[in-house]
Amino acid sequence: VAYGNADRQLIVSLEVPLGTTAYEAVLLSNIGDEFEKIDPESNPMGIFSNLLDGKSRPLPKDYVLKARDRVEIYRPLLIDPKQARRSRAENKKSKK
Repeated sequence: VAYGNADRQLIVSLEVPLGTTAYEAVLLSNIGDEFEKIDPESNPMGIFSNLLDGKSRPLPKDYVLKARDRVEIYRPLLIDPKQARRSRAENKKSKK
């Protein structure tokens, strides 16, 4: 189970029983004790950068882990990527 913020990242290695879901692995890892902003109910999760969104892949409570899977807990974006690009483009224009 992996999580990181601007200051620190942590990977917790676990051996879990067959049939364990991504959500259950996060709870078993106790990673929330290290980072108070982690909420397994609301933080998006993925497996090797593939979002468990309930569309193209199951939700974390439905995704059964396979051997060597890395569960990643994602932070919310601080700024919309499109807005960030617009801001950078505007800054470049104003510097010319």
